[in-house]
Amino acid sequence: MKLRQTFVRVSKHAAIKVGRYAHAKQFQRMRRELKKLRTWLGRVIRDVRRKVPQPETALQELLLLCERLHAQKPTDKQKLYSLHEPDVMCISKGKAHRRYEFGQKVSVTTSNRGNWIVGVNLCLTSPYDGHTLAQAMTTTESTTGVTVTSAYVDKGYRGHDYQGDATILISGTSHRGLTRTQKQRRKRRSAIEPKIGHLKSDCRMNRCFLKGLAGDAINLVLAAAGSNLRKLLGAIASALIWSTWCCLALCRSHHNRPPLLLLTP
Repeated sequence: MKLRQTFVRVSKHAAIKVGRYAHAKQFQRMRRELKKLRTWLGRVIRDVRRKVPQPETALQELLLLCERLHAQKPTDKQKLYSLHEPDVMCISKGKAHRRYEFGQKVSVTTSNRGNWIVGVNLCLTSPYDGHTLAQAMTTTESTTGVTVTSAYVDKGYRGHDYQGDATILISGTSHRGLTRTQKQRRKRRSAIEPKIGHLKSDCRMNRCFLKGLAGDAINLVLAAAGSNLRKLLGAIASALIWSTWCCLALCRSHHNRPPLLLLTP
């Protein structure tokens, strides 16, 4: 299929200018280049529609995505951020160094004592944190086979959707009526934050190379399993080092013991 004009060369330079103008905070010039890109995209879509009235399945899906990208507005919800991954969501982090992340929201559950990962969930359509608690509790109980009695969560879970028998303790609320054990366990809630950071940096959860939502779910489970295996191997190595040191110390003590003298009259 031969198009009237592909705009490959000029669109590449325009896309580079958009990034540069946005970095320099020259938004009027940035919007001008974006308008050019939108115009060129519409021309290519109309040209393809004229020359291929009944496209194949792959081309039809690509055209639908391009038309969705061409028609979306800055104030629209469920925007299209990637052609090869249409399900990518924009997640607001609220941090100065990284305001947004693009991907899928996940829920991670860890044990309070050993900080083992006992449950992970892929949260579709980026829901409110409190509306993921019931699913996280169900996943944890089905994975471990143990009924959850207490859950320690952050302030993002206020107004949660859990209706079970477990006690939900939210950080930052009053300590009145809590036992000494509950107060100590409540201080351990923040231990999950570096655990999530290690999942991203050490277990390759920061970027998923598998396609689709199924690939995101597979990558999440593999990252959690890898984290637990690293922790288990570390515990085994520590036990081996300790047992070896004890054996060496015992052998050294027997070697340095003075010989026994048997005196006969």
